Amino acid sequence: MSLLRNRRFQALWIGGAISQLGTDMTRIAMPMLVLALTGSPGLAGVVAGAKAAAMVVAQLPAGVWVDRWDRRRTLLGAQAVQVLAAAVLAGAVLAGQAQVWVLVALAAVDGVCVAFTGPALDTAIRGVVPPEQMRAAYAQEESRRHAAALAGPPVGGFLYGLGQAVPFLADAVSYLLALVATVFARVPRRPAGEARPVRTGMRGEVGQAVGWLWRRRGLREVCLIAMMLNLLGGAFVIPLVVLVGERGGDALDTGAVFAAMGAGGLAGALLSGWLGRLLPPGRLAIAFTTVFGGAIMAMALPFGPWWPMVPLLVFSLTTPTFNVVVSAVISRLVPDDMLGRAGAVLTLASRGLTPLAPVLGGSLAAAFGGAWALAVIGALMLVVAGVAAASQDVRSFTDEPDEVAA
Repeated sequence: MSLLRNRRFQALWIGGAISQLGTDMTRIAMPMLVLALTGSPGLAGVVAGAKAAAMVVAQLPAGVWVDRWDRRRTLLGAQAVQVLAAAVLAGAVLAGQAQVWVLVALAAVDGVCVAFTGPALDTAIRGVVPPEQMRAAYAQEESRRHAAALAGPPVGGFLYGLGQAVPFLADAVSYLLALVATVFARVPRRPAGEARPVRTGMRGEVGQAVGWLWRRRGLREVCLIAMMLNLLGGAFVIPLVVLVGERGGDALDTGAVFAAMGAGGLAGALLSGWLGRLLPPGRLAIAFTTVFGGAIMAMALPFGPWWPMVPLLVFSLTTPTFNVVVSAVISRLVPDDMLGRAGAVLTLASRGLTPLAPVLGGSLAAAFGGAWALAVIGALMLVVAGVAAASQDVRSFTDEPDEVAA
């Protein structure tokens, strides 16, 4: 059976695509709302950082509990809470009660839910997709992320222009539709043949996953690179919003600029199979970090509000290849009974600094303006690329399963 005929996976994929569209709509609408309410890029960063911080804090216990609990009910429960939180947010905006502390609290709730839905969805995909189709499934997953990134920002900007609450109401509907799709996908409670993990306590179960990652030479270093990519890649969002505004752009212009990420990413997802064969994972990480850093610096060039679309398009062409290759390596290496915990540890290792990203970006934009903030962030990313290129473990890292440290 081809992947396209796998109705359970396609139902999960459609639900994820709808939910991702809602997330990308509010990704652009939320900073615009906070800026409209407070005029502070720093506070916009605090609100975005609250979601990331909550996700990071909840990540490890969520991974352990996903391995312990009924995975279908865990995924459905987390999605139901996301529906409720998004609806409350839309209601607060409509009622004129969208104070910063309310936005922070609801963002934190959503972040905790993401900590559960991430590993639960990963295990669901493993449960409905055969091993020989796993790389194709990750490529399709990557394509829906970038398709949503293409449509989400301009749609979010358009809906925000209709009313400040409209994009958040649409986000609540997207979460509801994702929940319905999960029901139709008949997600397995756990993959066939998988034994329940022997419980050794939260600390012991997390320690097993940490030890597993530490023994994978090259993979642990790539996770550190990903940590810096997520920090600096998340930091450029608010400075870019500020930059477009400084150059005379409105909400629709901002959404259109960010849509370039989706356009490039969607094209990159189609090319990921070919591009992924050009370099081994370690060298691919070095090349991607270099392109990313150079593109962020290029956004600061004084060519008008629409210019950042060009460097956004360039680096987003390479993003899917990096994500698909790393996901396939992890899928090949992680034992079935450690999916939740290992996924949580890997996510924490790669996203541990993510809560600081919007705060860093907002603070730099408030202090120096959008263009200089982007220049600084891009330069820091090029430094990361240089450090990665100097590491023998990174340069020699492949997808072979025996890459284990002594």
